[in-house]
Formats: sequence, structure tokens, C-alpha cells
Amino acid sequence: MAQNYDVVILGGGTGGYVAAIRSAQLGLKTAIVEKGDLGGTCLHKGCIPSKALLRSAEVYSTAKNHAADFGVNTGEVSLDFSRVQERKQGIVDQLHNGVKGLMKKGKIDVYEGIGRILGPSIFSPNPGTISVEMNNGEENEMLIPNNVIIATGSRPRSLPGLEIDGEFVMSSDEALAMTELPKSILIVGGGVIGIEWASMLNDFGVEVTVIEYADRIIPTEDKDISKEMLKLLKKRGINFAASAKVMADTLEKGDNSVTIQAEINGENQSFSAEKMLVSVGRQANVENIGIENTDIIVDKGFIQVKNTFQTKESHIYAIGDVIGGLQLAHVASHEGITAIEHIKGNNPHAIDYDKVSRCIYSNPEAASVGITEEQAKEKGHDVKVGKFSFKAIGKALVYGESDGFVKIIADKETNDVLGVHMIGPHVTDMISEAGLAMVLDATPWEIADTIHPHPTLSEVMGEAALAVDGKAIHS
Repeated sequence: MAQNYDVVILGGGTGGYVAAIRSAQLGLKTAIVEKGDLGGTCLHKGCIPSKALLRSAEVYSTAKNHAADFGVNTGEVSLDFSRVQERKQGIVDQLHNGVKGLMKKGKIDVYEGIGRILGPSIFSPNPGTISVEMNNGEENEMLIPNNVIIATGSRPRSLPGLEIDGEFVMSSDEALAMTELPKSILIVGGGVIGIEWASMLNDFGVEVTVIEYADRIIPTEDKDISKEMLKLLKKRGINFAASAKVMADTLEKGDNSVTIQAEINGENQSFSAEKMLVSVGRQANVENIGIENTDIIVDKGFIQVKNTFQTKESHIYAIGDVIGGLQLAHVASHEGITAIEHIKGNNPHAIDYDKVSRCIYSNPEAASVGITEEQAKEKGHDVKVGKFSFKAIGKALVYGESDGFVKIIADKETNDVLGVHMIGPHVTDMISEAGLAMVLDATPWEIADTIHPHPTLSEVMGEAALAVDGKAIHS
């Protein structure tokens, strides 16, 4: 029997379930179709489990290598990786149950199966009816929505010749499920995910080598952040090879090792380790969902949308990783809310992606909002820059984590803040102040005039803002 809905959402990841909650809040009859577990990649194979492992790695490294710095004698410190994984799974399970509870609270129907968009049919003259192939093997369900939101997410991208086998060559999905840590690992890709894994595994005691195609790691971040991250990770013993073109046809797998060659400055260099992690971005899940039955445009692997997140089929929307752009959970959530508000006719503001905060949860952490110094100059801005080190911040010294800095980029003529870039302790928790400052069009003077409590790490923001005009107090 066909069921009618105001909104049907394909995909119950962060973007999908948040959109469903907002839809229900606005009184729309709503359903989610999810082939796996509610929460999607972020909850089960990304944000949450990886950060749980990062936290365990940080605690282990602190206890083993730095406890004595705080006057704490720990004796012999050992790692129980099975307990690490149990803790991770416990956090995931708790949050998963919370999401399921939110669906019940909002009276949102959840269909467990694979949803496909049908073309015009006996159910509707327009494409958009959803046929759900149920996981339990029961007869397909037919959902007839007024509006559809595609939120099918993404999956790890692989490289030709470096296909994932789960044993020697892994993506982040397989790495999260490891039951034992390797002694050594090659990480192909020095972007955000690659750097987080490099930091984590190094803290766990794994010998790590990062191979990056670009001329620097985290190439989308400000060059000063990239340079500082490289310096601090090298100091911890992580090996790096930049401007390295991996030659996939040279991959060799041994009894307990994997070997690859990379071309660096015209010469081939060989790299070996027990395991390899391929971290070269993510590709959208656009296959097998019935897009071919619509006029929806897919370009370079991503669904094309307007700033309202409507596709070429005006009643079918798409959000999150499947549309490309900033593939971040918090972005997908806000895209989902915006799409629902538009469906409801509330004329929502378009998302300004330049004001979205970005975070790297390595050790040290890094975070940013706005554009880099290089991008600002390319756009024609005459810039002024303020930079302030955590070494002059009392709370950072108390924490025992004083490496890093905050950098603020502003326009000389207008005094507008163009970008804020941080590396150091807990900066992923501090970047929201910078994000709010940009949303409110605050000037460096206004940030500096905000009285930051002492002693706190947030004082670095006030000092960096003063430094924009050469007025920092503690430098």
C-alpha cells in the first residue's frame, strides 16, 4: 500500500535526520529511508568514532610521555586497544539510540532499506515516488511525497591500483574497525583525514609515513597553518613526503607488508609498511538511487543544486556530501534545515560558505573560518595580519600545550575580518568565536574590545586581534 508524505528523505545521516527533525517541527509529515544505521557516516564511520579514537590516543600519549611533566608518576603505561574500541563503540551506540529516540519523538517514519526515485508512474505524473527495497525482504514499500530530499552522503575515494582490500590497503572505514594496531603504516593523502589518522596512530605508537601529492600537507588551509602542522608533527616523529606522485602499478603486498613507489622530483622512492591507509577524499553516493529517472543534473560526480538546494526537478532537493562543496557534517545539517525551510515557504537565508568553520582534530588541533591570506590577496584585498602565539598565554602553559598560534587576516581599507586561522590546544572549540565575529561583521578592534577572561585559552583571540594593528599587549 502506498504511503503519502509531505517530505521523504533518502539517507538518514547527519544532514538527513536533522532535516527530518526540522520538517516534523514545522508540521510536515515526514519519512526517512536509510539502508544502514541512522546517523550515517558521521556517527558510525567518521566524525564520532574517529574522535573517540583520537581522544584515547591523546590520553595514552599524555600518560606515557608527559605525565611526569605534571609531577604525576604513572609507572608502566600500556595500551588495551580492545578497550579503546569498546569505548568508541559505546559512544556510537549511545548517540545512535539518541537519534532513534528523536525519530520517535518527532513521529518520523523510518524505512530500513534502499530507496530509489521512480519516474512518472501510476502513483504520480512527476518523478519522485520512492520505491523502498526493504532490508527485511518484505514487499517493496511505495512512498508518494510532495517533496524529496536526497541526502545519500559519500564514501571514501580510492585510487586506481590502490583498491581497498581491507587487509593491506584500507580506507578510513576499515581502519576504524581494526582490532590490532600495525607497527607501521603508510598514509596516502595529507589532507584533513590523513593528518588526523597520522596524529592518532603516532600517539598510539605506530610508525607513520604520510605521502602527499601536493607540495604541502592540508593544502586547503592557510600556508602558515600547514607549515606549523608539518613542523610539529615532524617533531613527534611522523615522516612526510610531499610533491609525491604515488605509482599505483608498483604496489606490492608481502606476508606482512605493503610496498609502493612514488615519484618525487623526477626520482622514484620506495616506501614500505605493514599497512596502507588511502585517504584521498570522498565520492558522492549518486548511484542506484534512481537519478536516471529524473532530469537531475550530475556534474563531476555531484548533484547540481541552487542555493535553495533544489535540483533541476524543483520538488527534489539534495544536501550534504552528495552535492560536493564543504563535505562537513555541520554543513549538511544546515543545508538540510535550509531545504526544509524553503519547502515550507519560509524564504530562508542562503548559506554563506565563507563563514563556515572548518576543524582538524589532530594533535595539535587546527581550525579556520573565512579565506586564507593567499586567497585574500588573489581576490585583490590589501591585507593586514595579526598573529599571536600560545606561548604567551598562561592557560596554554598550564595545560602544557603552548605550541601554535592564532592568525587573523583583515582588509586594510574596510577593516573587515577576512579569515581566522588557528593551530594549537582546543582551537576546534574556540573557532566559533571567530565564526560569530564574521557573521556579525566584527572588526579586529571589536574582537579585541571583547574582554576575554583570564586565564583562558580564548585570550589568544583578543591578542591576535590587537596584533592586527600592532597593539598586542603580551608580545
